[in-house]
Amino acid sequence: MAFVRTTPPRPVDVAVIIPELTPLARAAIRLHPRPGAPLVGDSSVGGPLLWPAEEPWPHCEQAHRVSRSKSPAAIRLDRRRRARLDRDPGGPDYTPEEREIHDRDNARHMERLDAGPPWPEEMPMPMLPVAQLYVRDVPLLRPPGQADVLQILWCPYDHAPYAKPATALFWRYAADVGDVLAVPPQPYEVNRDGYVPEPCQLAPEEITEYPHSLDLDPEMRLMVGDRLDRGDSDYPEQFYDGNLAYAPGWKVGGWPPWGRTDPSPRYCGVCEARMVPLLTIATFEWDYGTRGWAPHEDEADAHAAGHRAGQNPAQPTKVEVGSWDNMQLYVCPSSPDHPHTDQIQ
Repeated sequence: MAFVRTTPPRPVDVAVIIPELTPLARAAIRLHPRPGAPLVGDSSVGGPLLWPAEEPWPHCEQAHRVSRSKSPAAIRLDRRRRARLDRDPGGPDYTPEEREIHDRDNARHMERLDAGPPWPEEMPMPMLPVAQLYVRDVPLLRPPGQADVLQILWCPYDHAPYAKPATALFWRYAADVGDVLAVPPQPYEVNRDGYVPEPCQLAPEEITEYPHSLDLDPEMRLMVGDRLDRGDSDYPEQFYDGNLAYAPGWKVGGWPPWGRTDPSPRYCGVCEARMVPLLTIATFEWDYGTRGWAPHEDEADAHAAGHRAGQNPAQPTKVEVGSWDNMQLYVCPSSPDHPHTDQIQ
């Protein structure tokens, strides 16, 4: 990896204060995505995939309600413009290069509308890359057979019943890939800007996590409240959840970040085994209540007074799921061939 991110030590060592939590410790790998220019041979978020040229690109076959939204190219262009104008408020609305991209995309959009049926909602929708993770960078992954890279894509449209993008997972052995698909198909438009990840490089870091207080049994929860009551907080459980239990942001493994709902275990639809967290897709790398998890290298940004819209360093991927929530993917521990599932928290 080209850079590192380092999680600061926790305010207290919870395993020393509450040794009863030790059996519940889990390893997690924080991915620390940051904007960059990843290649197909890199682990990345929103970057190009090592996709065989002869293999069909994944498409979502479900119905899609087209709303005349923007294309992925237009969304990325708008982000670049806003970042440039943030750095230079007196600059032009569009540079010549930006104007060319804008006009080309707009012409393509109008051409598609003028062409008439079949409309985009009547056709399979190309999926967008979400993450590519090589086992050499993320050793917590459990690949089947010789596979050494995991690829995750999603449909950039909300799907019922919970208004979230449909996801697809692929394992492959990198050495088996010959010619790589140079120009993957792109969706005509997307449902939400936040479903178009910005290309990010990763700085994987292994940490230890403990369960959310909602995942603890009543006796253990009382223990947390009693032993972490330091006299300067009326909410020891909140201190535990925000500073000691589980890390925010994109990560592999670890514990679920409950909050939208009470704990809701997932069970495999094939063998009924209890499923385990694979990947957390996060809107933010930290927020006001979890700034203590911000890496040493990002402490200044984490404690800055404010940020312009769209330029928040806690949202490097520009992904937004749910209402600024997390999307967790779960897999069956018994077989990688069993379908995965997901949930928003």
